[in-house]
Amino acid sequence: MRAPATTRRSGGARRLSPALAATDTAGVAKRNLLRIGRTPQMLVISVFQPAMLLVLFRYVLGGAIRIPGGSYVDYVVPAVFIEAVLIGGMTTSIGLAQDLKSGIVDRFRSLPMARSAVLAGRTIADLARSVVSLTIMVVLGLAVGFRFHNGLAPILAGMGLVVFFGYAFSWMYATIGLATRDPETAQVAGILPFFVLMFASSAVVPVVTMPGWLQPFARNQPLSVTVAATRALMEGGPAAHDVWLSLAWSTAILVVFFAVALRVYQAGTA
Repeated sequence: MRAPATTRRSGGARRLSPALAATDTAGVAKRNLLRIGRTPQMLVISVFQPAMLLVLFRYVLGGAIRIPGGSYVDYVVPAVFIEAVLIGGMTTSIGLAQDLKSGIVDRFRSLPMARSAVLAGRTIADLARSVVSLTIMVVLGLAVGFRFHNGLAPILAGMGLVVFFGYAFSWMYATIGLATRDPETAQVAGILPFFVLMFASSAVVPVVTMPGWLQPFARNQPLSVTVAATRALMEGGPAAHDVWLSLAWSTAILVVFFAVALRVYQAGTA
């Protein structure tokens, strides 16, 4: 039996209730989660990269960088947690570009489903992979000497902040994948914002060690704010200011790139 005319329109798209849109999103997310299960090498790679950075920072740079009043391993490991979810988010751009190249996205566009479901389903599936990567990185961080110095609730709040930050950036990566339409190009384009935000931030070294002209950007950009909030929640100390700034940054990035990604996706149906 066909759905009522109020829920369908020509061209394959539906005038959807939130419940129907959620059903479509869940279906796409399930498809992508099954693909992750069939290609575990992608999960291995998304864990291997932040693990290598953790080893590099801990055992190569750790002996050369001094953190006033603390240890370098406690300083850098919360930043590696954020690296893990950002690297996991890069798979969104590569996966969408692959789907565009293979033609599966064109098939989705022809179906009577929510336009946002293809993108939301992809980002939710990749979020699940990022959570797995983050969990493994916590174990590895503890293995190399990192220790939490706060209560359970603040630590879990810090993890939630990291996951939300990574999910917000997955929409930026979705936009990159839709715009480039090529997996190799999407991979290169996705690395650029990662390196700019990671190394021009307080993630690896204190901002005060940077040139004066770079410090304002490095101190106030979204990754630095989120790293500062995460450290405060996991290690103890004043956290409210940085937490609110991080939530504001993540929400703004999510809203802006959700709108841009959806617009780029819809433009492909024209």
